Amino acid sequence: MVVFDNRVDAGGRLGDRLLSLRGQDVVVLGLPRGGVPVAHEVARMLDAPLDVVVVRKLGVPSQPELAMGAIGEEGARVLDERTLQYLGVTDAQLEQVEERERAVLEARTARFREGRERIDLTGRTALVVDDGIATGSTARVACRIARQLGAGRVVLAVPVAPQEALDRVIEADEVVCLATPSSFVAVGQHYRDFAATEDDEVVALLDAARHRHEARRPAASAPGREADVRVPAGTVQLEGHLHLLAPGAGVVVFAHGSGSGRRSPRNQYVASVLQDAGLGTLLLDLLTDEEETERADVFDVELLARRLLLATAWLREQPGAAGSPVGWFGASTGAGAALWAAAEPGAPVAAVVSRGGRPDLAGERLPSVRAPTLLVVGSQDREVLGLNRWAQESMRCPTRLAVVEGATHLFEEPGTLAEAAGLARDWFRRHLVPARERADGGPR
Repeated sequence: MVVFDNRVDAGGRLGDRLLSLRGQDVVVLGLPRGGVPVAHEVARMLDAPLDVVVVRKLGVPSQPELAMGAIGEEGARVLDERTLQYLGVTDAQLEQVEERERAVLEARTARFREGRERIDLTGRTALVVDDGIATGSTARVACRIARQLGAGRVVLAVPVAPQEALDRVIEADEVVCLATPSSFVAVGQHYRDFAATEDDEVVALLDAARHRHEARRPAASAPGREADVRVPAGTVQLEGHLHLLAPGAGVVVFAHGSGSGRRSPRNQYVASVLQDAGLGTLLLDLLTDEEETERADVFDVELLARRLLLATAWLREQPGAAGSPVGWFGASTGAGAALWAAAEPGAPVAAVVSRGGRPDLAGERLPSVRAPTLLVVGSQDREVLGLNRWAQESMRCPTRLAVVEGATHLFEEPGTLAEAAGLARDWFRRHLVPARERADGGPR
């Protein structure tokens, strides 16, 4: 039986599963109260705005925990006709329960909306999140509300639910669930800590998410630049996405050979962590779409390294990046390319981070690397871990090998990507950010 430590843990695991939505026009909608801590973590990982959709379960009079339906904002209502008939609930009883729950719903809506405008869903993807579902009634109402508010696509995401309940959620275009146990009694059985979420906590999480998202949103008056770019590299143009912050701030170039470039949700997540720390980023594909299909090009580390150097030279000519210290972040063959390039005399790089990389591909050039290098490897990626240990022994520059427990090659396990991103952030801040700014705290 899958067990989550708490709702934050569940949200982190759910966020990992949903990373493909990062960068899309998504609004995360948490179901108060228990769904909001889960949704808050998902919104953080997707760098998406967070709002609530208020719903209330209609409990059977003799068994209040058993749902016979649900109601929500905008007059949404779903009834479980089978439960109503099986238990013989009368129209009068249903009306009495609904009247009572409607009063609670209106009070909570007023509390959660106080001073907060509803986020416009028109044409956007509404990601409805709860801490789990038992019957599906509240989830169905929430999805129906999102649709009524203009969402172009509705996705329901929960940590745990019985499959039969998920099958009933016909209002969602897509359903994502981490666990569908065959023996399901209650959502709370799948959490070690399932303490009640209070209204004040919901409000605090909504405020925190709003402030975080507003701080991340590029402002017209703020210095910096964000744009898709084409970087000349010899006879080809490399596709990239540039995000610059304050002029002169450190910039990290992501070096990837294939299959994990600028569109990768995982790379975008790591980039967001670096941006939160005050660093600019350049997500870059070192190969064209056609070249990616050629296995020889993928492992042509010298070619990748040459293009990384050309891209760095281009970066340093961009407004706002002149004089900026540059770091290189590489994965797999991209890490080998970064270290190959870093071995060049006078290489324009202040620090290198390899995540699940192949530094061994730089071979005999490793002792010539001068930039401080962090090697991040998953403990379960045993072959690559051995190659990284060999590489570390071959290097003469300041080097650290960080092993993320439980992680395999792609860092797909819950929490492992966040740990790897945090290690990279701290390494780049140490080597790209002046000591005075680090002492002041700087952007985090």
